[in-house]
Amino acid sequence: MEPKGQTEVWLRSNRRVLAMSMVPAAAIIGVGFLLQNGATAWWIRAAGWLLIVLGVVLIIGLVSQWRRPRVAYRDGEVLFYLRAGRPIAVPMQVVESFFAGQGPSHLPAVAGKERETVNLVARLSQKAPEWAHMEVKDALARWCDGYVSIRGTWCEPLSGELIRRLNHRLREIHLEQKMREESEAASSGSAT
Repeated sequence: MEPKGQTEVWLRSNRRVLAMSMVPAAAIIGVGFLLQNGATAWWIRAAGWLLIVLGVVLIIGLVSQWRRPRVAYRDGEVLFYLRAGRPIAVPMQVVESFFAGQGPSHLPAVAGKERETVNLVARLSQKAPEWAHMEVKDALARWCDGYVSIRGTWCEPLSGELIRRLNHRLREIHLEQKMREESEAASSGSAT
């Protein structure tokens, strides 16, 4: 059993895309330094500082996305990081399984044809209709009718092994919870 409060990362963000996005941000900083150091006019130096600040803000945002998982587990809840701010914390017993799906990548169309990507789909229990629909960032996922479809474009590469690992961990935690509930029921039954 994991320590209370410990977050277990189940699915990471797409770090390759985030790393590639840091290159233009670093270039903005470089141009800012060139303008700031090589110019004599105050307004060019100010523009240089503005570019430096903009680049630093972009890199800070990208690093925060780098560190932020897409799916995690903590204290009996599956955490879905699919919008700005706090994650959507779904009770563990509501999450039934994970499987591969397919959907739009939300990347620019090529030759007028929209690209598709492999998605990770989480199926949620129909017995918990309060979790059937949630507002999420459309580029990251779609949450509808008790299915959370996480776009593969914005998470680590999806494979059969990753999905098997997620389902295995899900079953382990479900079993731990069931055993804990039975133990508590047995101890409260023997106390009466």
